[in-house]
Amino acid sequence: MWQEHELGGKDMKTMEGRKKDHLEIVLGEDIESSYNYWDDFHFIHNALPDINIDDIDLSTRLFDKKMDAPLIMAGMTGGFSKAKKINERFAQVAEKYQVGMGVGSQRAGLEDLSLVDTYSIIKNYDIPLKIANLGVPQLIEWNDPLEKAEKAVEMIDADVLAIHLNFLQESVQVEGERNAHGCLEGIKKICTSLSTPVIVKETGAGISSEVAKKICDIGIKGIDIGGRGGASFAAIEAYRAQKRGDTMQSRLGHTFWDWGIPTPFSLLEVHEVCGDAFPVIATGGVRNGLDVAKALALGASAAGMASVLLKNDVDQEIAICLKELKTAMFLTGSKNIKLLKEQELWM
Repeated sequence: MWQEHELGGKDMKTMEGRKKDHLEIVLGEDIESSYNYWDDFHFIHNALPDINIDDIDLSTRLFDKKMDAPLIMAGMTGGFSKAKKINERFAQVAEKYQVGMGVGSQRAGLEDLSLVDTYSIIKNYDIPLKIANLGVPQLIEWNDPLEKAEKAVEMIDADVLAIHLNFLQESVQVEGERNAHGCLEGIKKICTSLSTPVIVKETGAGISSEVAKKICDIGIKGIDIGGRGGASFAAIEAYRAQKRGDTMQSRLGHTFWDWGIPTPFSLLEVHEVCGDAFPVIATGGVRNGLDVAKALALGASAAGMASVLLKNDVDQEIAICLKELKTAMFLTGSKNIKLLKEQELWM
């Protein structure tokens, strides 16, 4: 049974307004990192691929779930009225192409029953891999974090729970939660108690080899590196602060606009530490199927796409992305994902 919300009405309106602001800024402003490091990596062209493009197999398995392509529609929204329609449209497309899908932070749905369906709408669709989403700051502030985690999983019938790290955003956000003490222990408690697999997800600043070593040893089942290169949450919060007339936080957001580890380099570090058998999702600045192919060749198990799907027709974007991925595989002579992962990149 869902628990009644614990925040007051004013606090919930603030949270809903924040989520609405985020979406409007992503759609209406330039919030991309100033440079995308996927462009620094290149495949070696195979002039004699010796395969037929129609025979190429994009299918893969991730967290013991079969997908028709190694692609995740990364968690982006939920928790305000318009998010229901967006998540439903994304769920339709995820079902159509049999790719994975996440939802945005589910804190709002856990604390206000009226917002649950902005997330749970995706349960109506046959999505091969559904990823629930909670923030690590909440894990250390809630009295019942395991119960909340179980409810987040139940809310969307999730196959995996992502615990997101977003302290760059929290640092800039006017309402940000900047207490990080005890985060690692909080994640560990969820990993050891929750029956659903838990992954750790960054949200735009990347994960270093040192952090990867720490979190790989506490029972998590995968990492979404969420590196620098795509939408900058520092930029998003800078626009929000500017709108509110908060000069200090706006300045902070602009100063840290390009903070973080570029996604390809974060991927290389995490893959080196965690090894081939450990699932790694490369999210951050992935714009097309060629970027997806590069991520796989650098060691990722799948790639995640986010803002590009919000800004364009999502069905068309996924269709084009899969066509681009298959073309990259054809031009490297890779008949399946395993062979693509063996391709070398130069920079």
